Amino acid sequence: MAQVTEKIAIPDDELIYKFSRSAGPGGQNVNKLNTRVTLLFHVTKSRALNNEQKQRITANLSSRISEDGFLTVVSQKHRTQNANRIAAQKRLEEVLASALVVKRVRKKTAVPYAARQRRLLHKRRRSEIKQMRRQVSPD
Repeated sequence: MAQVTEKIAIPDDELIYKFSRSAGPGGQNVNKLNTRVTLLFHVTKSRALNNEQKQRITANLSSRISEDGFLTVVSQKHRTQNANRIAAQKRLEEVLASALVVKRVRKKTAVPYAARQRRLLHKRRRSEIKQMRRQVSPD
């Protein structure tokens, strides 16, 4: 079971694991063992998520979701299939948790008076410095 947040847990029957040959570490085993793990999760058909959560995930992770609706996570960092399976599941949990975070709306505020004065003072000083560099006219 993938624990995304305190309230959201994805059951194992919704996760599809595929195994293939890895390009990562493993010595001679790289050529003969399927240690790379590809974890597939069908976002729109998930029973663990409500409609709002599904919409938020598909909107935030649209580049990572295939046309079929599968979110794909790959792990080939470790030498064993089990370690890569655990790493892929952790990565899926992190990706889904970050996609479900509601970003706060920024409130527009006016620039403070003191900040405007500091900016104008800085501009005035720069202008004076540049005027001092000019050649003095013979008049």
